[in-house]
Amino acid sequence: MTEEDFRETALSFAGAIEGSHMGHPDFRANGRVFASLHGNDTTGMVKLTPDQQTEFQRDHPKVFEPAGGAWGRQGYTKITLRPAKVPAVRSAMLLAYQGATAMPTAKVRKTR
Repeated sequence: MTEEDFRETALSFAGAIEGSHMGHPDFRANGRVFASLHGNDTTGMVKLTPDQQTEFQRDHPKVFEPAGGAWGRQGYTKITLRPAKVPAVRSAMLLAYQGATAMPTAKVRKTR
């Protein structure tokens, strides 16, 4: 999987948009980040539940791993793009997207 594959997959979901957060591209639905690109576009991230994260990590150990620290324990899941296959990442991303759209719309923060 390339960063362009990741981007196209994220933007294939209804209402998904690309933005930027903390210096890297992110993908949002319902005003909430469900995926992002990192590491000079060599890794991505999706927000899963901890149980979903465990399942993907078990089934694809060279691709999925918990993000560091408390973020990882909450379900934030790092994806190593090079060995990743689009169907597996699309499945994880769909769950992340569904999680984002199931929540109330995020409030827009005002910048100073």
